[in-house]
Amino acid sequence: QVQLVESGGGLVQAGGSLRLSCTASGRTISTYAMGWFRQVPGKEREFLAGIDWDGVSTNYVNSVKGRFTISRDNAKNTVYLQMNSLKPDDTAVYYCAAAGGYPISSARSYKYWGQGTQVTVSS
Repeated sequence: QVQLVESGGGLVQAGGSLRLSCTASGRTISTYAMGWFRQVPGKEREFLAGIDWDGVSTNYVNSVKGRFTISRDNAKNTVYLQMNSLKPDDTAVYYCAAAGGYPISSARSYKYWGQGTQVTVSS
């Protein structure tokens, strides 16, 4: 079992930055592709970014490309999401997840999920 805990969310003004962290426990995540998702009430969970097990390959949804960067430190069992140029539309609960399969852009590929962290961007 893998337990994932997100941190780093909060309130930020439009144009600002936040760095989310996702720390795993229970077992290493070094063999898992990892992803970040977000969800607003009444909408489906949205894929944002994914990173392969070794950090070489990354994938982003178009709406965050160039603004968000996913990275990982397997030695720390942690995945990050650097978010720059934040917009009010980025307001959501952000989740990290460990993939059990592919494609990593699909929520159905993920086996383990964190509890989420709230990000609120004010205008």
